[in-house]
Amino acid sequence: MKLTELDYSHNVVRLFERIAHEPWSMLLDSGYPYIDSGRFDIIVGRPAVTLETRGMETRVTYQGEKQISTENPFTLLRHHLGEQETNLSGLPFCGGAVGYFAYDLGRRLEAMPALAKRDIEMPDMAVGIYDWSVIIDHHLRQAWLCSYRRFDTTNNCRDELESLFQKEIVTKLHDYQFISEVESNLPESGYNAAFDRIKHYIREGDCYQVNLAQRFSAGFQGNDWQLYKQLRQRNPAPYSAYLNLPCGSILSSSPERFIRVTDQQVEAKPIKGTVRRSVFAYEDKALAESLLESEKDRAENLMIVDLLRNDIGRNCRAGSVTVPRLFALETYASVHHLVSTVRGSLEEGRHALDLLRGCFPGGSITGAPKVRAMEIIEELEPHQRSVYCGAVGFIGFDGNMDTNIAIRTMIRCKDSVYCYAGGGIVWDSESDKEYRECFDKASAMLELFKPIPRDSAI
Repeated sequence: MKLTELDYSHNVVRLFERIAHEPWSMLLDSGYPYIDSGRFDIIVGRPAVTLETRGMETRVTYQGEKQISTENPFTLLRHHLGEQETNLSGLPFCGGAVGYFAYDLGRRLEAMPALAKRDIEMPDMAVGIYDWSVIIDHHLRQAWLCSYRRFDTTNNCRDELESLFQKEIVTKLHDYQFISEVESNLPESGYNAAFDRIKHYIREGDCYQVNLAQRFSAGFQGNDWQLYKQLRQRNPAPYSAYLNLPCGSILSSSPERFIRVTDQQVEAKPIKGTVRRSVFAYEDKALAESLLESEKDRAENLMIVDLLRNDIGRNCRAGSVTVPRLFALETYASVHHLVSTVRGSLEEGRHALDLLRGCFPGGSITGAPKVRAMEIIEELEPHQRSVYCGAVGFIGFDGNMDTNIAIRTMIRCKDSVYCYAGGGIVWDSESDKEYRECFDKASAMLELFKPIPRDSAI
């Protein structure tokens, strides 16, 4: 592995804009400077291998050659990552897999009825394997170009990459605009009917909690990287991402970590419990305190913590799974959240992808029990979720991993942009409050569903 120091004064936006237009360029964004705790940003592009799963098939592309595999996507990805390598750099990611695992990839893990309509033509998994990365450390104020010798492409393009990221480039980018009104696939009457059906299932003992979401969409033209820059300004989040794929783009401003693995140590940070923010300090504080004291929200959070403990425990050492933080308040641009922390130690011989597979999709966005909740979601939501509520992140050659839950996430496919919002329904939920909460969660994204001034500074 080789490290080349870059000029830190080039911020992550300017660095990434050198390759933002290229298919398979990706940015994992910590939200700095809008979030003080944001530390590492990760830039990758020009992958050596790509894997795209649709239904029962995965297309693997390497050096222009394409192969089709019906092997389980998690198993296939682990094979292409190869043997684990030691990373002594102290950086979180120097090479490996970056991409997304869509919520609907869960159909490869559990038998789900195909009731919801599929109308977003994005893969169920889209992952590139990269033998180089740019890492920006905002705490130490350093930037590095890291490269491995995994593939022939590394040696051929290292000099080109060093030149690309060391010189200043001014890129002229086109703007964007939304060209239709925002539409929901589950307006209030439909939402209330679905809500009542969930209450019926809870009353009958089928489930304890179901996450019900609605989807917003509008016609779109222009440059979605410009749209992402607006999103990261208005709704900064620690697990954000921009993924430019041949079939579309993912623009995520997620506040929720799904699973992280660092040196075999596992951490998940499920969110359950949300309240809007206020521009008035006294009201904002009161809203936060009401969330902390809410028995309903604490009960919802605890259900998901228990579910995650069970999921994580499948691949962790017996007795190692703990909950060091329960019902902590975290504050973001438009909402307050209740966040808990679950930790464990990966069983010897298990890989981060074993853990991801065992926990997928995340319990915080399905419900409890998970499989029955997923069946109910399939019945009641009009459209498949695509990338929403899946996971975006990396799995390194060193076996480390960090992924988000893909909430507060926009999908640009063809001439439309989609975003979603939802929440957990339990026995004492109230339909009107849950419906309004969808708009609280989606507010920062919905504000962007408008044209921006042509000469606005981004």
